[in-house]
Parts: sequence; structure tokens; C-alpha cells
Amino acid sequence: MSDVALDSDGTEASRTFLVVVDKSEELRAALRFACRRVVNSGGTVALFHAVPQIEFQHFSSIGELMDHEAKTEAERLLQQIAADVHRQTGKFPDLFLRQGDTLPELQKVIVENPQISMLVLGAGVGAEGPGPIVTAVSGKLAGKLDIPVTIVPGDLDNERIDALT
Repeated sequence: MSDVALDSDGTEASRTFLVVVDKSEELRAALRFACRRVVNSGGTVALFHAVPQIEFQHFSSIGELMDHEAKTEAERLLQQIAADVHRQTGKFPDLFLRQGDTLPELQKVIVENPQISMLVLGAGVGAEGPGPIVTAVSGKLAGKLDIPVTIVPGDLDNERIDALT
């Protein structure tokens, strides 16, 4: 399978596999899947994370401090995951850090970045369900994203993921 697709103007475009970064256990499986796809078929990995908007109206300085801390923690998380992507693929990922609600910001990133060709999500396998993003893309967002979505079971081990990719 070639790692190059053609844009509408006939120029070459590389595939980008977008992974939503959070602190869930299933992130490991989604990230491994995306990285193995890049290694085996080319392209790049992109990482997305949304920081919730903090509304703390009574003391604006406290709200600003909380907002700054949340952004700093999100940047640290993205950098840690980016380092893992680099170890697995030899390439640095694209990073998308947004502030706001996750689903609308995720949709905006996909629309604003036509090089993103696939959304890769890890699904939780516990009693709490697959997770809010997987639930949304298979429910209210089904058909609203104009790229394929790959949902990777969160309990797949590296050997199984490698065999699938």
C-alpha cells in the first residue's frame, strides 16, 4: 500500500492518522495502531488534546492560574506522547492542542486540516463502556466526520496490534 495519496489539485499528500490523547488505558492501543500504520505504510501521526474552558468568574486571577495550569499539564502530556510516537516511528507527530469542549474542537481540527485522513480511537473494554468519544462517533457524530474512524479495542496487546497493521 502506498503512503501517498493525491489531493484534488493532483499534488501528493501524505496520510495523517489522528489520535485523541487523554489519560485513558486505551490510548496505548490506539497510539500503537497509528504508529504501526505509519511505519508499515507511511504517513504521519497527529495528536489531539482539548483543554476544557475554565470558567471561574469570582476571582479572575484564580481562574487564569487554573487555566494556565491546565494548559501546562496538557502540553506536558502531549510532549510525553509525542516522544513515544517518535520512538515508535522515527518521526515527530503533528500536535493539536485546543481549548474548549473535546468533540467540537476535534471536528474543527479535522475540517481545518485536510491532510488528516483517519481518526484512530481506543475503545475502553470495561463496564463503563467504550468511552465518550467512541460513543459519540458511533452515535451523534456518525456520518458527520468526513474521514474513516478506526476503533481499536483497548485491551489488544502489542503483538496483536502489530499483526493487524
